[in-house]
Amino acid sequence: MTKKITLFVVLLLPFFSMAQITINGYVTDSISGEKLIGATIYDIDNKEGTVTNNFGFFTLTMKSTSANLVISYVGYKSINEKISGIGVHSINVGLPSSRLLKTVSINANRNQIQQQTQMSTVSIPIEQIKKVPALFGETDILKVIQLLPGISKGNEGSSGIYVRGGSPDQNLILLDGVPVYNVNHLFGFFSVFNGDAINNVQLVKGGFPARYGGRLSSVIDINMKEGNKNKIHGEGGIGIIASRLTLEGPIKNKNTTFIISGRRTYVDLLTRPISYLASQGKASVGYYFYDFNAKINHKFSDKDRLFFSSYLGKDVFSANSTDEYLNNKSELKFYLKWGNITSALRWNHLISPKMFVNTTATYSRYKFLIGATEKSTQSGITTSSFGYDYLSGINDIGLKSDFDYSPNSKHQIKFGANWVYHTFTPGINAFKAADTGFNLDTTFGGSKKYTHEAYTYIEDDYTINDKIKINGGLHLSGFLVQQKTYQSLQPRISGRYLINRNSSLKLSYCEMTQYIHLLSNAGIGLPTDLWLPVTKNVKPQNSQQAAIGYAKTVKEDYEVSIEAYYKSMKNLIEYKNGANFFTNAIDWESQVTTGKGTSYGSEFLIQKKYGKLTGWIGYTLSWSWRTFANKNNGEKYPYKYDRRHDVGIVASYQISKKIDVSATWVLATGNALSLPNQRYADLISLYPNASNFSSIQKSSILNSIESFDKLNNYRMPVYHRMDAGINFHKQKKWGELVYNISVYNLYNRLNAFFIYQQTNYQTNTVELKKLVLFPIIPSFTINFKF
Repeated sequence: MTKKITLFVVLLLPFFSMAQITINGYVTDSISGEKLIGATIYDIDNKEGTVTNNFGFFTLTMKSTSANLVISYVGYKSINEKISGIGVHSINVGLPSSRLLKTVSINANRNQIQQQTQMSTVSIPIEQIKKVPALFGETDILKVIQLLPGISKGNEGSSGIYVRGGSPDQNLILLDGVPVYNVNHLFGFFSVFNGDAINNVQLVKGGFPARYGGRLSSVIDINMKEGNKNKIHGEGGIGIIASRLTLEGPIKNKNTTFIISGRRTYVDLLTRPISYLASQGKASVGYYFYDFNAKINHKFSDKDRLFFSSYLGKDVFSANSTDEYLNNKSELKFYLKWGNITSALRWNHLISPKMFVNTTATYSRYKFLIGATEKSTQSGITTSSFGYDYLSGINDIGLKSDFDYSPNSKHQIKFGANWVYHTFTPGINAFKAADTGFNLDTTFGGSKKYTHEAYTYIEDDYTINDKIKINGGLHLSGFLVQQKTYQSLQPRISGRYLINRNSSLKLSYCEMTQYIHLLSNAGIGLPTDLWLPVTKNVKPQNSQQAAIGYAKTVKEDYEVSIEAYYKSMKNLIEYKNGANFFTNAIDWESQVTTGKGTSYGSEFLIQKKYGKLTGWIGYTLSWSWRTFANKNNGEKYPYKYDRRHDVGIVASYQISKKIDVSATWVLATGNALSLPNQRYADLISLYPNASNFSSIQKSSILNSIESFDKLNNYRMPVYHRMDAGINFHKQKKWGELVYNISVYNLYNRLNAFFIYQQTNYQTNTVELKKLVLFPIIPSFTINFKF
């Protein structure tokens, strides 16, 4: 009998040695049911764990017969789940929110920065973003991102993002997985993202995982909320220049939820009557923008979910004037419009306990239109008319599938494929004119370009042992244009080595290829940028970036990271000297020149996400260069947004449940710009007797010639500014009121928007002048929740 038992145990040993437990499910907000992206699931017995993906889903497989899980997320109380028994266990965990989070159980088990494989990545809780003081009280996600190390902003008030020496077109900005091509309102002073509709924001500026592609410098991955599944909930605000409202909740039952969010400015309603009265009814000027987000999702079963989300935003500027004399009337109208539409239809499916797939159909459109019309009438009868339109833009339709596969706790494998059909409208000019005996209706300019872009990828987040973890992958992409196919195989690798429990050393290397260009005209302050594809003559942009870093968690509260990087870029394009967006009508390829760029530097960030005091301190030391054969005599010159030093400090402090305060302070080296070191008038050909002119006459002649010794040879003054805000919370029976008072540019620093030269005719000298855009600006906003 004993021999039989012994034999039985021996036969079962392989089974027990391979005994596994698989746990999967979703982590959500316990009140709203909103999915929590990047929540940590950690088994304190087996010392293994994972995080939720972009859809709040996780799967964890271990060689064990039980698990003691701690599930945690920033701003929420942790929950402990004990599970026993081999096989598959599906759980859905709802975490309760906590404004003040300070417990050992959470701090000890969250996904700390030194444990993460990926480097050059920053996640900012949306509630922290909404506390940062903002211009006119309008919460702006991109403005907050500009405060992080490695990010340079454009001019004063601009939403431009310049990451590690890159340009705005090199940022892949995703809203629910769909690219957004223009992210600016009010000529760049605000971004298009309404914070009330956003669930999660993540910035990746290096060490890119293989799943991302198509841009060189950064990925800003933004996910919309899915809608409260338990009750109707609303929030919004009434500010100085804009108001917003968000509604979300279930439809009939908890299996279907929705969210709709809208925002609109009313600057036009305020300025149009003033301009109308000032001109005695002969002229009016108006401007407004709006954003509209909507999302609906339905849960068919624990394995299948369907989502549809959409964004629509637009800016409209108009100026009208009327001139009347006797029976004659002349009407002139000028208009400027630009905006985005994005849509995504996605299906989540659980193929097996270890594999999850998300399939998405996408649509994205950006359109820019500038135009003018003039009409003359006599006794009510049209005698002549004229109209001009300039249109540019880009349309995308696409389809992609992304798979998450976790065979065991040591491997987190992602793979998938994507296809996009692009339609580029690089610039179409349309003229219409009618007069007595004459009619004109013609269109000319850059013809539409139709292209295909596709990629496939695979990556693995592989835990080698307790100290070493690597994320390695390949990204293979292709682009078909003008019967020519470009291909690119891009290796990606990141790794971390745990020095001890609280610190690690990180390394990364990645190659990126970009098949579209943004042709910008630096001298025009309008959104006249043109999205253009690569062609037979204009090659894809390419970059290589390497980085090394050190990450540490101090006292379980502070995350510290130090990184150094080097990035090289080639096949960058710019307008040739003297060319601009109007000259592209004939052949834009002949108007551009190709060059390369390099950037390198180091970044420091200390961030605190927990407790009464939250925020971060960031510092960047960097260099960014450009080299074009047809510019600056072929020598390298500093990029416009090359900034040697950049500092950003953000702090929020909750005094009590009723009052919290926040402040930001920024300091940056001034932008580089080109100023002539010599100017002289070309008098000989036009004025034979020029030698008899006085010095004042010579300097006043307009056809002067300017000479530059080098490009970007001058620095604007150092930029610095402080913003501050305070929130007063007041509980009501129906919800909560929050009174926000904020001050932009608290100590009234007169930062230059741009620098220009002006001749002083009394002294016959040229003087530098600066235009200041924003002095100290107080604002008041009433926010509400119900």
